[in-house]
Amino acid sequence: MRHVLRDACLALLAGGAVLIFSGCAHRPVVAPKVVAEVLPPADPNNWPALVTPGDADRLKRIDEAWRTALTEARPRNSAAITQEGALLDPAGALTRAAPSPGQYRCRVVTLGKGTDHRGPVFQAFKPQTCFVQAEEKLLVLMKATGSSLPGGRLWDDGDKRLIFLGAMADKPGAGAPAYGSNTQRDRAGVFERVGDFRWRLVTPWPAAGSTLEVMELVPEALPPPPVR
Repeated sequence: MRHVLRDACLALLAGGAVLIFSGCAHRPVVAPKVVAEVLPPADPNNWPALVTPGDADRLKRIDEAWRTALTEARPRNSAAITQEGALLDPAGALTRAAPSPGQYRCRVVTLGKGTDHRGPVFQAFKPQTCFVQAEEKLLVLMKATGSSLPGGRLWDDGDKRLIFLGAMADKPGAGAPAYGSNTQRDRAGVFERVGDFRWRLVTPWPAAGSTLEVMELVPEALPPPPVR
């Protein structure tokens, strides 16, 4: 039976719009609908049953993508890469990779020339808004603002990573298409925790423009410290 992702709402605000403040101005950012019809296997850990052959190959070669991207980007951007710390460290993944549902600031960094060899070898973009939502036994990750809008599920894959299988939405607020229905819009990556309240989604060889795309996620608001 086909499974359709429910309308994404931020659990923290019980179905309401979320206000993002910038100085004195604000505008509502609503968690987008992720209309991604897929056929999930009975075992929520069995993401290989869904992944397309092309994405499976890219994920298998993610270490190669890291090496190539950093080799291409480091000569002129060594200081910027070092400043990012664990975010751009291939060995930076920590245990307990799953994020909590909620609203996140997400910032994209791209590395390497990509398959077209025309893009800048290092770019860091301004933060945008992402959401994580619990959906049955899986988590859903959605980017709500910006020009690049991936949305899809996170699948368990060991103690240090989750696998992201999703697709690109056309515009903010629109639903992502079904994963596997259009390989030009599919996205597959590895989701990892790289610090306290800091995660990354690593996409090897995205559609165009870079060898590696790394999206940093940090909570929009940090939880209070534990009471001792």
